Amino acid sequence: MDRAIAAIQSSGATPTELDDQVMPSKGCIAVSTMHLAKGLEFRAVVVMACDDEVIPSQTRIENISDEADLEEVYSTERHLLYVACTRARDQLLITGMEPASEFLDDLDIVNSISS
Repeated sequence: MDRAIAAIQSSGATPTELDDQVMPSKGCIAVSTMHLAKGLEFRAVVVMACDDEVIPSQTRIENISDEADLEEVYSTERHLLYVACTRARDQLLITGMEPASEFLDDLDIVNSISS
């Protein structure tokens, strides 16, 4: 979140960090976790850091000892990414470093650009 806020501020815009009490207002650049995006819609969405080590969360995976729990983490993380990406009404930009998250293969992205 800090990197996103810093990038918005360096562009001269003012970010609004969403939480349970702060919801987006017209004309603002909202910054949120994937968890808080559920149920919201935005004209444009940027989903940042879709790297293999970030999504799914390596920290969560490393702390799991049971196969069923591992499947639950994968399912939850995949669903969170899907929810975040489907919050965009008009435009979606997904960024990340190589190797990219394996979950990106699950998304049906019509106009993707690979570098």
